[in-house]
Amino acid sequence: MSLWNKHAIFEKNSIILVIGILIVVSIGGLVEIAPLFYLRSTIERVQGVRPYTPLELAGRNIYIREGCYNCHSQMIRPLRDEVERYGHYSLAAESMFDKPFQWGSKRTGPDLARVGGKYSDEWHVAHLANPRAIVPQSIMPGYAFLAQAEVNVNLIASDMVANRRGGVPYSDEQIANAAQDMRAQVNPDSDHVRALQQRYPNATARNFGGNPAAAQGVVTEMDALVAYLQVLGTMVDFKTYDARANMR
Repeated sequence: MSLWNKHAIFEKNSIILVIGILIVVSIGGLVEIAPLFYLRSTIERVQGVRPYTPLELAGRNIYIREGCYNCHSQMIRPLRDEVERYGHYSLAAESMFDKPFQWGSKRTGPDLARVGGKYSDEWHVAHLANPRAIVPQSIMPGYAFLAQAEVNVNLIASDMVANRRGGVPYSDEQIANAAQDMRAQVNPDSDHVRALQQRYPNATARNFGGNPAAAQGVVTEMDALVAYLQVLGTMVDFKTYDARANMR
């Protein structure tokens, strides 16, 4: 029997073809999935990556609530044009505390994986309030209302508990001090800033949204969203990052 005739068995018998497909897919699935049960983690830890502060986490919630991921991705692919435009390609470790991740599926607007520190807080506030005042051709809706919307600081602790159940390593201390840490991050003169930075290394405290009531403990959604945008892509120091060292 020739090779063609052997193949004809599958062509003429749909049941045999289906069984063959199932066998091949099962083998392929086992090869890909089985090793994962023997690995403690499929993500290499990278120095500098930490869980979001309460303020940054609140900003991320607003980012998701407003559907920002529908128009902005947070994943730079290792292609020359993307790296030259946006910066170092994205690392899996940078999304390890994102539940769910914000990689996105399309780019109506630019990728935001490295937007942190690229623009000033004032730029972000102005852009969010009236996008066309900054980028005339923008089709992004305005979010001026965020400056007047107050964040309920007492609810973020329960959010952190939910994230911990999903694998984010928030400690009992971080959860217990969530409201205090959120207020401290928008008020650089607060006595609690040092404690905040001990719990969240390299966290920056400043009046992100230009909120005049920040010193009185008021946190706006503009503060939170700008704080979240300003931390994106800033946790890893790519001047010292060695990809080969992290592969060992």
